[in-house]
Amino acid sequence: MKYLVVVPDGAGDDPVERLEGKTPLEVAEMPFINGLAAKGEIGMVRTVPPGIAPGSDAANLSVMGYDPTIYLTGRSPLEAASIGIEMSDSDVAFRTNIITLEGEGAYEDLIIKDHSAGDISTEEAAELIKAVNEAFADETRTFHTGVSYRHCLIVHNGETEYEFTPPHDVLDQRVGDHLPKGPHAQPIIDMMKASYEILNNHPVNVARREKGLRPANTLWIWGQGKKPQLSPFYDKYGLKGTAISAVDLIKGIAICAGLKSVDVEGATGTLHTNFEGKAEAAIREFRDGKDFVYVHLEGPDECAHQGDMEGKIVCLGDIDQKIVKPIVEALRADGEEFRALIVPDHRTPLCIRTHSSTPVPYVIYDSRDEKEADDTRKFNETSGQKGKYFDDGYALADYFFGA
Repeated sequence: MKYLVVVPDGAGDDPVERLEGKTPLEVAEMPFINGLAAKGEIGMVRTVPPGIAPGSDAANLSVMGYDPTIYLTGRSPLEAASIGIEMSDSDVAFRTNIITLEGEGAYEDLIIKDHSAGDISTEEAAELIKAVNEAFADETRTFHTGVSYRHCLIVHNGETEYEFTPPHDVLDQRVGDHLPKGPHAQPIIDMMKASYEILNNHPVNVARREKGLRPANTLWIWGQGKKPQLSPFYDKYGLKGTAISAVDLIKGIAICAGLKSVDVEGATGTLHTNFEGKAEAAIREFRDGKDFVYVHLEGPDECAHQGDMEGKIVCLGDIDQKIVKPIVEALRADGEEFRALIVPDHRTPLCIRTHSSTPVPYVIYDSRDEKEADDTRKFNETSGQKGKYFDDGYALADYFFGA
């Protein structure tokens, strides 16, 4: 028996006026996924528990079967694991974006324009993180290069009592309104401000401006946490599994859960990614004996953060045709019995350009139990409300894996 989970990150949305009150999932061309829904099961699930911020950390833990109220220790420690950082029990990891600020005058009066600095390349970002380390690294703190705009700061014997704001939550807003808070915040603020002086006219950013690209001209620090302690996925469900994602967070969850993490060349975490390579990797993992493959696609989320409605819709169609269709067809061709779950980790509504905790739709298809086709069953928010409802994402995972 094989188990496939496909997570179109941030695919859930609210009704969009420009779409005549429909959502991107309702208007996207997804004939294959909707074909599975017609012969399968639909419903809604709340992936983020009350009182927890609707981050991809909590949401993906939930989808993978881990209760965030128990297992969530912060986003950055999971990302640190994916980079290969060995954390001690007293270390604190911080997510470190390199972002774009615009405007003139005091740092506090600049505007947070782009949380990803135009999806800066990892090679460019590595040069900027090198400059930051030369300025700030010492025996207590070190910056580590991740992927694109996503990086990590490790502080030995660090504190966790901070109030941070993710930059994608406050786009087009003033820096000074969202700086870190808490009894230990001032050194972090000082480092963020100093990073602007270091990075704004760095040769990497001079070259980016000359090409008409946004500069990655400051650090934005958030997402603190200590070393995670996930119970092994195999112990939970008795399945050998693999995760496929371009995002360090998902790779980190996989590593901490004892799953294999596969890197796919050309996988970017954006709309322009190697969909075909991810599908081929998933098929290969199944054929190599894995029971479970978790395929994570960041593109819909990134499009929503940028307010790119058309891109989000296109990305959903690509996931249908370039991810779900070839993987499912390969499983059928191999004569495998399988279950497939397609579910967003959370909503990223275009109207707010950040995450929300509102429940998301799901589809479950079981090759052993095809239902009589009903074309009213579709993968979208309106249709999902007619099916089952799970108040906890990890309960949906237990249901899907038959635990």
